Amino acid sequence: MFVYPDAGAAWVPASLRPRRDPVTTTHPTIVLTTFTFADEAERSAFRQDRLDAVARFLFEHLGRYGDPLDQIQRCLRRASGGAPTDGGTVTLAEDGGEIVGAVVTNDTHMARYTPENLLVYIATHAEHRGRGIGSALMERAIASVDGSVALHVEPDNPAAALYRKLGFTSKYLEMRLER
Repeated sequence: MFVYPDAGAAWVPASLRPRRDPVTTTHPTIVLTTFTFADEAERSAFRQDRLDAVARFLFEHLGRYGDPLDQIQRCLRRASGGAPTDGGTVTLAEDGGEIVGAVVTNDTHMARYTPENLLVYIATHAEHRGRGIGSALMERAIASVDGSVALHVEPDNPAAALYRKLGFTSKYLEMRLER
């Protein structure tokens, strides 16, 4: 089910509108919206109207698993950008217009030798956890991208169980040289 623009708004073809559906969780008023940034109008509207609110939500609700606000904003700009190395999706769970969950993916542009998508952030509002929102967000985000999906998760993150349940495996041990 798509939610169409208000009566006074310009009509936008379904293929260019963000996908917006009610989600079956234990909280019946949750609505999922997926932004795939199909054209410059959608990219621009998201960056102008939603980017900062989504970044603040993620910064607040990622807790100790999060990043500084400016890095989250940079990730969202990359997902919603129009440059050849940009691309991604943002999926939001909202209850009465309030963000209660979010997932951000970035395109890697490295098909054939690494997963095409990196799931960079997922967070659910603490007051809404345990209601199926995280699972619904993950399922929608995975369905909204083409190709494989990779993510990084700390070993003690309770969300690791959800990722395994959805079919994610630990193929590699990640090692980094920080500079």
